[in-house]
Amino acid sequence: MFFTLRATFQTFTRSASAAALLAAGALAPHAALAAGSVSFIQAVEPAGLDPTEGSPVAAGQVTWQNVFEGLVTIDRDGVLQPQLATGWDISEDGLSYTFALRPGVSFHNGAAFDSAVAKFSLERILAEDSTNGQKALYSVIDSVEAPDPATLVLHLSHPASDLLYWLGFPAAVMVEPGSAESNGRTPVGTGPFKLDEWRQGDRVIMSAFDGYWGGAPALDTLTARFIADPQAQVAALRSGQVDGIAEFGAPELFEQFTSDKGFTTHVGTGEMEVVAGMNNAKPPFDDVRVRRALMMAVDRALLVEAVKSGFGTPIGSHFSPASPFYEDLTDAFPYDPEAAKALLAEAGYADGFEFTFKVPTRTYAQRSAEVLQAYFAQIDVTAKIESSDFPAAWIQDVFKDTNYDMTIIGHAEPLDINIYARHPYYFNYENPEFDATIAEIAEAATPEARAEGYRAAQELLAQDVPALFLYSEPKLGIWKSGLTGVWENGPVPANDMTDAHWVE
Repeated sequence: MFFTLRATFQTFTRSASAAALLAAGALAPHAALAAGSVSFIQAVEPAGLDPTEGSPVAAGQVTWQNVFEGLVTIDRDGVLQPQLATGWDISEDGLSYTFALRPGVSFHNGAAFDSAVAKFSLERILAEDSTNGQKALYSVIDSVEAPDPATLVLHLSHPASDLLYWLGFPAAVMVEPGSAESNGRTPVGTGPFKLDEWRQGDRVIMSAFDGYWGGAPALDTLTARFIADPQAQVAALRSGQVDGIAEFGAPELFEQFTSDKGFTTHVGTGEMEVVAGMNNAKPPFDDVRVRRALMMAVDRALLVEAVKSGFGTPIGSHFSPASPFYEDLTDAFPYDPEAAKALLAEAGYADGFEFTFKVPTRTYAQRSAEVLQAYFAQIDVTAKIESSDFPAAWIQDVFKDTNYDMTIIGHAEPLDINIYARHPYYFNYENPEFDATIAEIAEAATPEARAEGYRAAQELLAQDVPALFLYSEPKLGIWKSGLTGVWENGPVPANDMTDAHWVE
């Protein structure tokens, strides 16, 4: 066991070190880019740029707050703030939300933002043919009214204590009706930057929108560069082709930047929980004893060391330490391979079993899967790793069709523990007690009741283990010295450059 895992870890380290030496020795000093421009790295290129269609995290990381805005927003500290709505009132029974909308707001194509546009945007999310991946969050909205251009009223079917927070997500941005169908390719929003060009496979180029209601941003040009390979990311940073990356994917290469005065680095926290999801409707994963045994087969601390060079936090349920509701539940089923074997035997799998591990083509997922494969082998469970192209193939095969045994993915949306109460959802997890707990959270009348609900929900998942709860992804930021105003932590997956600027 130790030899296998250590060998895997050494393989990662050797390849990373080679890349670091190559980058350090072969590349030119930092190239100076225009004072009014910033280019940032994003590992995943989205299939489309509209975060309300399919709601891929990658789309929001390019366009949320830069191009698109919502009624409300979540700031860099995770605090809800007004945006295209300047304020709101909630009825005493919690069933009506009345928003006062910001006047004088225009979309990049010149169309005005008003209550009719807001009504269209929300009804589009709720429509029967909606492809919005977060549609379930907003299904509590029973109807939408626009009594006058400056007022929007939402009528709810039942109270939802998290609705305002969810309205701050990328999936709930406001879209202009005339451009809605083409936003995936040529997005039109109300944000400080407008799209200039999307060179697919390479970059998205945005420029300052001179009609922005919030005043001109400090930057003239903003570019998202799509670079998946960590070695290529290092090369781009060191050569000056890009100015920074908010989520560096190769922690074993991070230290070289911390000692380089040409860069600013920060080890931040984010909301992404990396979990190995299991198809709970499919044997043997329909047996909680099997799921618990697999959880006990994994030393999460060593996994974090091997995969993330020690950056990241082992988790025992579906919240990261970045959440105010986080509870450390890693002791529910701690590492104990002998107990895991006994539990497998009790479940009728004394000789183990074999399954297909469908792993998206993301560095953290591939590395984590290899370590898990080694751990499972120690309890006579054989995981056959099968790569799945991410995002397109994985989303269709695993997320939509649930054609898998086990997978691994990072869930990055804040407060998304309710995904386990969605039916259908790719875990195929069914627990009426958990569903009832999520319903109680929605109707919580006090902050204390809401917090208690989230505590109970975490503990139910820790015991049921519908997914193997592995670790919270660190947010390793690297920026060229002199660039300020970027987000150090990640309450929402974003590259919000609204406040980014250069200083001497």
